[in-house]
Amino acid sequence: MRQVKALPLPRAIEGLMTEISLHHERHPMSSPLKPTVYVIDDDDAVLGSLRFLLETDGFAVRTFRNATALLNATSAPEADCYVIDYKMPDINGVELARRLRKSEGNTPVILITGYPDENISTRAAAVGIKDVILKPLLDENLIKRIRGAIQDKLED
Repeated sequence: MRQVKALPLPRAIEGLMTEISLHHERHPMSSPLKPTVYVIDDDDAVLGSLRFLLETDGFAVRTFRNATALLNATSAPEADCYVIDYKMPDINGVELARRLRKSEGNTPVILITGYPDENISTRAAAVGIKDVILKPLLDENLIKRIRGAIQDKLED
């Protein structure tokens, strides 16, 4: 078997490799090139569907069955975006978003709901949620909103 000598990397590639390595250290559960989306919903079917949808579209995904499970996660890497169900048994999505804002600052939150009411957008906006999406309309609409929210965060 022949041994091949490694060639030195150009500086630009070395810099990129360093950035990717540092990102991976800060986000150990995510791929270095994939934004990480946390999905919090008490419905297993919704969690499975959203995981499939988002992973198929190139996101790293982590799911939680309720707000408490997310808040108690100790080794969780930082999310690039949260997709949170509004109506959950332990803590509702608006309250969870409020708590996340206190601890994580400007990470975007997208609220999903199967129970729309006239005040939900107002309550969501009060805690910094820009997007509220009805559950039956999640597919491309959700992908577009997640990508837009992450891009807005990067530009801030």
